[in-house]
Amino acid sequence: MSMRSVLRQSPAVRAALRVPRTVPSVLSSVRAPTASASRAAVRSFSSTVHRDDEFESPFGVNSLAKFSEEEEMLRETVRRFAENEVKPRVEAMDEAEKMDPAIIQGLFEQGLMAIETDPDLGGAGCSFMSAIIVIEELAKVDPAVSVLCDVHNTLVNTVLRKYANDQLKQKYMPQLSSGTLGCFCLSEPASGSDAFAMKTTVKKSDDGKHYIINGSKMWITNSAEAEFFIVFAQGDASKGYKGISAFAVEKNMGVEIAKKERKLGIRASSTCTVNFDEVKVPVENLIGEEGKGYKIAIEILNEGRVGIGAQMVGLAQGAFDRAMQYAFDRVQFGKPIAKFQGMQFQMAQIATEIEAARDMVYNAARRKEEGRPFTKEAAMAKLFSSQVAQRAAGSAIEWCGGQGFTREQGIEKYWRDSKIGAIYEGTSNIQLNTIFQITAKEHGY
Repeated sequence: MSMRSVLRQSPAVRAALRVPRTVPSVLSSVRAPTASASRAAVRSFSSTVHRDDEFESPFGVNSLAKFSEEEEMLRETVRRFAENEVKPRVEAMDEAEKMDPAIIQGLFEQGLMAIETDPDLGGAGCSFMSAIIVIEELAKVDPAVSVLCDVHNTLVNTVLRKYANDQLKQKYMPQLSSGTLGCFCLSEPASGSDAFAMKTTVKKSDDGKHYIINGSKMWITNSAEAEFFIVFAQGDASKGYKGISAFAVEKNMGVEIAKKERKLGIRASSTCTVNFDEVKVPVENLIGEEGKGYKIAIEILNEGRVGIGAQMVGLAQGAFDRAMQYAFDRVQFGKPIAKFQGMQFQMAQIATEIEAARDMVYNAARRKEEGRPFTKEAAMAKLFSSQVAQRAAGSAIEWCGGQGFTREQGIEKYWRDSKIGAIYEGTSNIQLNTIFQITAKEHGY
């Protein structure tokens, strides 16, 4: 059953769907309230940043686990898609180190690739929290599929939604909602954590009608399957990071997909080198203003870190759930190994850490939705959840003994996949630096 069918079972959704639309929305209810909906409720699900004093929670004072009816239905729908469509393909995709095209098509058909995009542009018009729910649920089954969806939503779509002009939105966002996969090109061979030391250059053509991009990007997620690229390039090295601009680039403009990396984990997710050799991009494909690319990258990576936090939480939960089932099925010395106190204490510890990581991710997501500062919270959530994911996946292997060490149970894959959490979207050391700098400032230093 598609997400559209499931959500139409909700009275609130049915009321919202009676409003005529130019483009149908898969999850239209979350951003298309009925006439009686309050202005505060509309703002709460908007990706637009508001002042603290403008925000009023539609939930009142509740726990972080409080979700709207539509968010709960979304979670259940994604869970079924992951179990029924993704899970049977996980092992084959990991072994082949290639994403099954049917999975990508299914993600688009389910409306999971344009979660926050406006319905008039073919999207679902949902909340940022909805995107986090999707990422978490997919990661419970396959973190590789989760990151494909994550990058497309929290980086690619969000850059266009927040910074592109109306012309670019109208041109590309319907495509990115319906079947065109996108990727985010920032890192380079010589610029990883120091992202703004990039060497990729951009200059205007003599006739002023195009930008010409030259250089290479590295570690680009989704690049093997993508047809759309958000590219950051340096236009004036003398200005440092203030010379960087962002561009919307189509593959058919001359983008070359080069070496595909052979990775430890998330192997089905493509990670390639992307080359730009005299690639001509129309001047109207500039995203935002010239020299403001650094600002776009910094702001967007904060949201991306919350997404990676959700991926790591989902990964940890997936490994834990499988190992717990094994621990109750495996009998030694006359009883399931889960009945031994030593095992119970280990499981209780990991369960506690997963819950703490989840709360940190949800808190960062809600703060983002509320328009409150969330840079520190995003860094903390990403840092801690990646640590918990490694501990949970490693413990799961040990709890399952020899079976956990083999590929048969699929548990060792969670551990391999977990290692990337400490690296992409900013390494753990970068997160620690961010956390300390903000904390010191808060204390007046």
